Amino acid sequence: MKLPQKLIPGKLVRRYKRFLADVELENGEVVTAHCPNSGSMKGCMDPGSPVRLSESRNPNRKYKYTWELVRVNGCWVGINTGRPNLLVKDAIVDGTISELQNYETVRPEVKYGENSRIDLLLEGKTGRCYVEVKNVTLVEGRLALFPDAVTLRGQKHLRELMRMVSEGHRAVIFFVVQRGDADSVSPADEIDPEYGRLLREATEFGVEAMAYQAQVSPEEIRISRRLPVILK
Repeated sequence: MKLPQKLIPGKLVRRYKRFLADVELENGEVVTAHCPNSGSMKGCMDPGSPVRLSESRNPNRKYKYTWELVRVNGCWVGINTGRPNLLVKDAIVDGTISELQNYETVRPEVKYGENSRIDLLLEGKTGRCYVEVKNVTLVEGRLALFPDAVTLRGQKHLRELMRMVSEGHRAVIFFVVQRGDADSVSPADEIDPEYGRLLREATEFGVEAMAYQAQVSPEEIRISRRLPVILK
């Protein structure tokens, strides 16, 4: 996925109130940017870190800048949680994600379950496949971990996916690791033990846990290779 515009370089001053970040631009000006990530962003919000911002052309937007990338451990990390759904959809359509082929349609944000929306619904002659996409930015050593904060919403999604399996459908929890310094993915049991328990229960029930790495640069983000999901 080519990013829609040239990103603006800066240096992180601070992230606060979950959805705001102050960034110092190259000319010394400090601007407030929208932070499109509700997690803790552990390891991705150190003051002084190089960042990249996009700029909105909408004159009615309160904050015209959006925080897109941060430089951590020598690699770019995509922190915008609005990107992974489109990344996965594009990678399904172009055949990169071989495990999710042979479906005729791929629809985003379809209502299902108890007042939920599935990120991607795949439909074809073989039936339906419900795909819930999660953005992963936390890495310790070479291990990517999800979530980076307790996620009641994420727990609900796992229960919804199990329900789809019980109704005879295929269901996938899909982790997108938006950084290049990880070799595998695992639940962050120390952060949210209930999520880890539910993830293991879901996979035993028939939900497929799948992870792919995204190569991230200020010009492009693209799904590249599959990573193993370690649940032991």
